[in-house]
Formats: sequence, C-alpha cells, structure tokens
Amino acid sequence: MLRVIAVLLLIPLLDALLLVVAATQFDTLSAAVVVLLVVVTALVGMLLVRAEGRHTLRRIQEKLATGEVPTDELVDGGFLVAAGAFFLTPGFVTDLLGLLLALPITRAPIRMAAKRWLITPYLDAKAQGFVSGNVYVGGFPGQGDAGPGPSGPAGGPDTGPSDGPGTVGSDGSPSGFDHDNATDIDFEERDE
Repeated sequence: MLRVIAVLLLIPLLDALLLVVAATQFDTLSAAVVVLLVVVTALVGMLLVRAEGRHTLRRIQEKLATGEVPTDELVDGGFLVAAGAFFLTPGFVTDLLGLLLALPITRAPIRMAAKRWLITPYLDAKAQGFVSGNVYVGGFPGQGDAGPGPSGPAGGPDTGPSDGPGTVGSDGSPSGFDHDNATDIDFEERDE
C-alpha cells in the first residue's frame, strides 16, 4: 500500500519538475507556450476519451443485447475514466499516462495485465475460487489428510470400514455412494 501512495505522490512531483524544466531551460519555450501546450494536450485528450467512451459504450450495449457479459468493455470504461482524470491533471507525465489508457492499442495490453494480476486474484480471493474455477469439488477439503483414526478427531485407532453412516470406502468415496446416479439433491416424498 505504501508503494501505491509513493507512486501517486511521485507522478505530480515529476509533472511539476518537468513543467518547470520545460519553462525555464528551453529558450524557445516560454512559460506561456508551456501552459498553452498543457491546455491543448488536455483538450485533445478529452476529445479522445470522449470518442473512445462512446465506442466502448456502444460495444457494451451490443454485448448486452446478445446476452454476453461485457467484462473487457467495463474494464476499458474504468480505464477511460482514469485517462480523463489524467488528462485533466496539468502536466506532461499525466498526459502520457492518459494517452496510454485512452488509445485502444496500448489499452488492450494494460487491460490484460490488470485482469491477470489485479482483477482476477482480487475477485478469486473474495469469491473463494469461483471466478477462475479453482473450486474444490472432490468431497471435503483435506479428506485424505485428517480423517477418522489416529490423526482424526477422536484420536483413537482406526477401526476399519463399517456399514454405518459417514464411513469411507477404499476408493475415498462414502460407502454405498453411487457416482453414476448422484445428483445434487434428491427430494423424495416419504409416507410416515
């Protein structure tokens, strides 16, 4: 978290230093030209973000009309909001970052990297593996590690297989369990 804060503080510092250097060191650029250049890059950037935002919104609507989930387009929309904020912030470094997020050619690799290293791991942690499909589906987790027996809850010796409920067969499945006829939940009416 401290690294993110450091980067967020470093970007405006680099912008301010670059603006001061551009206004004072170059003889051909006066302070008025530097300010005009910053304003023009902000205006051109906002026009680019506006056009890309309309294109992204149209793609979202098309995907929703066909019943698809517009995940890439929603991520692009978030990047375009960030690009607009970068363009509105005066400076050359923020304008460069805004341009990287606004152009579709450079936004696609940034989107893929963000999905791989930020979005998917975060959602996987929140949804316990359901996002990427890394869900444990083979019985109870740790079933082979600590079952009934010496390392189990009772701490006594393993008595071997029995016909009682909750026993486990030699293949790791409950005794009397038929894999071929298994369903999630069987509802039966019982006459009592």
